[in-house]
Amino acid sequence: MKIKLMWIGKTDGDVFDDAIRQYTKKIQFYTVYEPVAIPYLKNTKSLSQEEQKRREGEQILKKIEAGDFVVLLDERGKEFTSKAFAQFIQQQANNGLKTLVFVIGGAYGFSEEVYARGNAQAALSKLTFPHIMTRLIFAEQLYRAFTILHGEPYHH
Repeated sequence: MKIKLMWIGKTDGDVFDDAIRQYTKKIQFYTVYEPVAIPYLKNTKSLSQEEQKRREGEQILKKIEAGDFVVLLDERGKEFTSKAFAQFIQQQANNGLKTLVFVIGGAYGFSEEVYARGNAQAALSKLTFPHIMTRLIFAEQLYRAFTILHGEPYHH
């Protein structure tokens, strides 16, 4: 099973980049993991929040294939323990899923069209994080999930 993490924003230039690269490398020991950045929209000052979400949503939907299982990372989503998240990943693999896509929305969240396409919603926390930190936290938790599934000691 391939896992993608998709987000609106930059791909690099932050203090967390090295840690993200390290976890990405570790994850790829277990599965194909593909980070996918969707560039920020340009000239957004004249756009309403809804129009910005709509345009970002169009860009997100262009990157999603028909058979992908899409999990929106959303503050209203289901919260998992690390072990439950590992079980969720295993369940998707057991179902024969080809590609599992996690999506971080833009500053104002997701458009209705993206919510309609999503298969599930998950929350990393009730707190709000910058995208770069969300990417790092997600990568660490995905790595942790695989170590749990393989009975490796990282979780403790």
